[in-house]
Amino acid sequence: MSNSYGKLFRITTFGESHGVAVGVIIDGCPAGLEISQEEIQQALDRRRPGQSDITTPRQEEDKVQLLSGLFKGRTTGTPIAMMVYNKDQHSHDYSHMAHAFRPSHADYTYTAKYGVRDYRGGGRSSARETVARVAAGAVAAKLLQQHGISIHAYVSQVGKVKLRKHYSKLDLGKIDANKVRCPDGKVAARMIGVVEEARNSLDTVGGVVSCVIQGVPAGLGEPVFDKLHAELGKAMLSINAVKGFEYGSGFEGVQMRGAVHNDQFYTDEEGNIRTRTNFSGGIQGGISNGQDIYFNVAFKPVATILQPQQTINDAGEDITLQGRGRHDPCVLPRAVPIVDAMAALVLADFLLRRQANRLEK
Repeated sequence: MSNSYGKLFRITTFGESHGVAVGVIIDGCPAGLEISQEEIQQALDRRRPGQSDITTPRQEEDKVQLLSGLFKGRTTGTPIAMMVYNKDQHSHDYSHMAHAFRPSHADYTYTAKYGVRDYRGGGRSSARETVARVAAGAVAAKLLQQHGISIHAYVSQVGKVKLRKHYSKLDLGKIDANKVRCPDGKVAARMIGVVEEARNSLDTVGGVVSCVIQGVPAGLGEPVFDKLHAELGKAMLSINAVKGFEYGSGFEGVQMRGAVHNDQFYTDEEGNIRTRTNFSGGIQGGISNGQDIYFNVAFKPVATILQPQQTINDAGEDITLQGRGRHDPCVLPRAVPIVDAMAALVLADFLLRRQANRLEK
């Protein structure tokens, strides 16, 4: 079903933006993983609204409730159920658009598919659903940590302001040092200025979240339809407002010749097989090769703007619609932990699948 993701480490999310709660059920998490509610809460705190003046002022504590699957701080191997109640809802902000099709939203497509839609904040199509993903991603990330795998997503572009340093030249420990979550303070200040200008103009702005995954062993991924990069792309493109995904050299690689683009192998001093370059982005033939995996995720400008726009209603009549309520002028700062979470879910699933690929002692 479209509300579930993963094969062995599998999640199913539920809930709507202005419903009672949003939540997730994780099935397939191995028993014995040590994790606390505090660790899950830390991940949710990075995503929650109202954390700075360049995000939505909606105030949600996003306090997670663990309902099952843990005993004395360790997973039991049974389904893990988590839920976060919605509290700061202003459903009346959407009453004027109950019959309107908002430009670049899912209003029309949901109506075309289901014949009915929850217009309060977009219902199931709202980015509020990603609360569940981040909670599940915290569990997946803890599993990956046990295998030395780390994930670092950060904002690398807002509008036309672009961070041009390679990730190896950045201090990834400074991602949360500023409110836009760019690890370069000077570039971050320029990005914040772009977001503030868009907000003051009653408009929105998009950009790019980059991500690097380190410590991934060789051998994760499937050779045909479930290629590792294909699943990463699917996971990222399932996030609200995402319009593009590229990994490794991406679109820039088309300008290179094969003699330059090929990643040549060598054996390092410790006997490990490595490549001299990493244009492959740590993935070859759909399977990880042990090098860093890195990719970019493009986010469009937030579709809800506080300016009048021309559209139609569900009767096909021309109308003028103006957004109300509390919205992000730029989704990127809060998207960073979502990218982290989805990457962790993909890797955790493939890590478990690898254990079933071959017979070993």
